Amino acid sequence: MRIGILGASRIAESAIVGPARELGYRLVAVAARDPLRARAFADKYGVERVLGSYQEVVSEPEVDMIYNPLANSLHAPWNLAAIAAGKPVLTEKPFARDQAEAQRVADAATAAGVTVMEGFHYLFHPATRRVLDLVEEGTLGELRRVEVRMGMPEPAPEDPRWSLEMAGGVLMDLGCYGMHLMRRFGAPSVTRATAVQRSPGVDERFDVELTFPSGATGLSTNSMVDDRYSFTLQVTGSRGDALVHNFISPRDDDRVTVRTSEGSTVEHCGTRASYTYQLEAFAAHVRHGAPLPLSLTDAVANMANAAALIWQYLPDLNWAGFYRLVGGE
Repeated sequence: MRIGILGASRIAESAIVGPARELGYRLVAVAARDPLRARAFADKYGVERVLGSYQEVVSEPEVDMIYNPLANSLHAPWNLAAIAAGKPVLTEKPFARDQAEAQRVADAATAAGVTVMEGFHYLFHPATRRVLDLVEEGTLGELRRVEVRMGMPEPAPEDPRWSLEMAGGVLMDLGCYGMHLMRRFGAPSVTRATAVQRSPGVDERFDVELTFPSGATGLSTNSMVDDRYSFTLQVTGSRGDALVHNFISPRDDDRVTVRTSEGSTVEHCGTRASYTYQLEAFAAHVRHGAPLPLSLTDAVANMANAAALIWQYLPDLNWAGFYRLVGGE
């Protein structure tokens, strides 16, 4: 695979550079708003060429696929540009700024027959797959509770994740993981949500309580003002529970603790990066048609969940300005 990278983002080293090296793929081209930053990125990571614009990367004949880690507000526009050029896209989450925009990308990708996959890398790692299997095979009994707890230290004030124009905020950055994870266990409905607003339209904390059709409950807590990184997934059933100690970065902690009436065990699921599993699966799909655990329908549904949370459960926050900006209903 010959990869073109849009932007010189901080996530690229983990999400595409390392996996590409491990899998033997080529980093063919990169472009950034700041040419000097693009050159420094290329020199540091061995990208073969620096091009003058994102469009040049998308249009480059030697590029087989596009990796899009741009700011949230730029995901959909440049995914659409890649689709128009016939290039498969591995895009960072969230898929778009709102449900309507996500649907436009999905429709364009379907019409063109071009693969566009939202980068929920956690789903490809054996640690996550192990817990999903435990639930499916009945080891934990009937599902009772799912908890996703995510926290990280506060980004710098100028970080795009604090920008309304860039579609920032914790719901868009961390919260989309929790909502995405919940739907692996069914079709939950939101029963309660609370948030702390940092600036108009931008949240720094966001907590969501949910109920599944079976009666099981869920909780997703998200904070971009914690004192440390913490990303846990815990699933509780009638016969036991399972805890993924770090489902976002299992290469740092690959433990899955399983507790049942038969005792407690700690399983190590491997420190190979979830991003490497993701790129490997994406390439296998593009090259050989191998199935993927993610779909365009899933990506649109995640943005629909976000819209429902904003409008139905957070009326006290100033989200109206955000949705005027991104063209929501």
